[in-house]
Amino acid sequence: MAARRICRAAGIFAAVVVLLSVSRPVVAGGAGEGGGEGYAALRQRVVQRFAGRMPTQWGEAVTGVITHLRPGKREVALTLDACGTARGKGIDNRLIALLEREGIPATLFVSGRWIEANPGEFRRLAANPLFEIANHGDRHRPASVVGRSAYGIAGTAGIAELVDEIELNARRIQDVTGRRPGFFRSGTAYYDEVAVEVAGVLGHRVAGFSILGDAGATFSSEQVRQALLAVAPGDVVILHMNHPEGGTAAGVEAALPLLRARGVRFVTLSEGTGD
Repeated sequence: MAARRICRAAGIFAAVVVLLSVSRPVVAGGAGEGGGEGYAALRQRVVQRFAGRMPTQWGEAVTGVITHLRPGKREVALTLDACGTARGKGIDNRLIALLEREGIPATLFVSGRWIEANPGEFRRLAANPLFEIANHGDRHRPASVVGRSAYGIAGTAGIAELVDEIELNARRIQDVTGRRPGFFRSGTAYYDEVAVEVAGVLGHRVAGFSILGDAGATFSSEQVRQALLAVAPGDVVILHMNHPEGGTAAGVEAALPLLRARGVRFVTLSEGTGD
């Protein structure tokens, strides 16, 4: 049952050229910018910065993970994960069309694996101001600094691999959108607290969730509907947009009128957290 809660994917890490400031999170520019250090120096700096740090937490809601929006408003954030899929089969067009038709903003967490398989779809979504693009990791791996796994998926084996997992996809997203993603969610949404700090050094806030919306797109449409009807102001809902065969779109469509009747306002993570 637990394995149904995630997208199932694994892979290998890759390197990328990035820039880093020693005293503040990275605000990485294009590869042609001068004045930055090379990738090997970046990796060494981050490794040295966290040398000897051993995590004590492991899970979906460890220290530093955002699970709710700012209090005091009737806002809910829909977050849609795109984990990885076969080419040409990786987007729930019914779900996307529903959000576009109803004018509902969402934060889309896209992995490097998904972008590689669906480049045209990614460009189209990235061009729509309704959607905020966020980072779901290069190879969709759990975020660990000691090689822990989640649901049978191998996590990053150390700090250097974690930097690759986050930064390679951040660069890929920035190349298309012209904007560096501000949020990161790992594959499986599992972290240790040191990995969350590493993400922060790389300029990302780590986004969890408070409502399991579709259990990795394995829920029926009725289960999705019931999950969404349980939302309260400030909730962050996790859904999936890379399984068109699932019940996600139908469940969201069924829940929307009832949620709107309750006065729920949908926002992106950036808007809902005050960024």
